Amino acid sequence: MGFAKAHQFKQTRVWDWARESWVGDSARACRRCKREFWAWARSKQVTFPHVDQLAKSIAALHMGAPHVVNSEADMEAPIFLLSTGMRTGSTLLQRILVTDPRVLLWGEPLGDMALMCRIAEMMSDSISPWNLEQWKNHNPTSSSIATSWISDLYPPGEDFRLALRGFFDRWLGEPARQRGFARWGFKEVRLGATEASLLHWLYPRAKFVVLSRHPYDCYRSGADSNWLLYHRYPDICIDSAAMFAKLWNGLALSWSELPEGFPSFHIKYEDLMMGKVDFRKLESWLGIEISEDVALSVNVGGTAKRPRLSWCERLIIAHEAAAGMHALGYAK
Repeated sequence: MGFAKAHQFKQTRVWDWARESWVGDSARACRRCKREFWAWARSKQVTFPHVDQLAKSIAALHMGAPHVVNSEADMEAPIFLLSTGMRTGSTLLQRILVTDPRVLLWGEPLGDMALMCRIAEMMSDSISPWNLEQWKNHNPTSSSIATSWISDLYPPGEDFRLALRGFFDRWLGEPARQRGFARWGFKEVRLGATEASLLHWLYPRAKFVVLSRHPYDCYRSGADSNWLLYHRYPDICIDSAAMFAKLWNGLALSWSELPEGFPSFHIKYEDLMMGKVDFRKLESWLGIEISEDVALSVNVGGTAKRPRLSWCERLIIAHEAAAGMHALGYAK
C-alpha cells in the first residue's frame, strides 16, 4: 500500500470514527440548530378561522328560518377523529375505533387539499351585510320575479347546508355503505374546532374524538421520519420546529372555543400509551363496540429515532406553542 493510499485509508477511518462519535453528533446538532433558528426567523404567522366567526355566518345563512335544522329526525351519526396536528398517534386510535366491524373511518381523505379548512375559511367570511339584507327580503315567485330586483337572489340557507352535506355523503358516506359499513367518518390531523363546528352543522348527531400529544414528541416523530409533511399543499410545508409549533398551537387553542355541551371526547396520547383511557366509556358514548387489545397488540409505524429533541428545537416549540401547551395541560 503506497503512502498516499495509506494516508487516505487513515483519513477515511478517522472520518468514520468522528462521524459516529460525539464530534459528529455535535456537528449535526449545530447544523440542525442553525437551520431551525433560520427557519424560525423566516416563518410567517399562521391564522385560523374562529368558531364564533363561523357561528355568525351560519346564523346569517339561517336568518330567514333559524330552526330549520331538525337534529331529532336526522339519524346520520358519523365519527370524526381529529388531532392537534401530525404524529399524535391518531392512526393508532383510528385502528382502535375500527375494531368494531360496523365502523369505517377514512384516513385523511385528500388531506393535502385541506378541503375542510378551505370550506371553513370560506364559511367564516360569509357574505356582506348588504347582500344578506337583500337576500332576507327575497321570496321569489313566478308572478313577481320578472318585476323584482333579482340581481342578488339566492336559495335558502338550508339548501346550501344540504348541498354541502350531500357532497360529503356521496364522497365519504356512500362508499362506506357500499362496503357494508353502518357507521362512517374520518381521521384528520389538520382540522380544529372551527372545522369541527362546520361538520357538526352538517351532521348534528356527529361525534368528535379529539387526540392530543405533547408537541415535543410530535415534532420529534415528524422530524426523524424525513417525510415531507404538508398542512396544505403546496404552500404550508411543515419543515421546521417553528412552523410545526405554530400549527400545533393554533389547533390546540381552538378547542377551548367550543360551546358548552359540544359532542367531543378528548384523549391524550400519553394516557393511551399508559392504559389510562376508559374505552368502555368511549364506546358507550360513541355507540360502538371497541376491542382495543386487538389494535394495540400490533406495532404499526413509529419513526422517532432520537431520545429527545435538541435544546434549540425545544426552545422554539416552547415559545411558539406555550399557550396551547398550557390549555391542554402540557406546560410544566
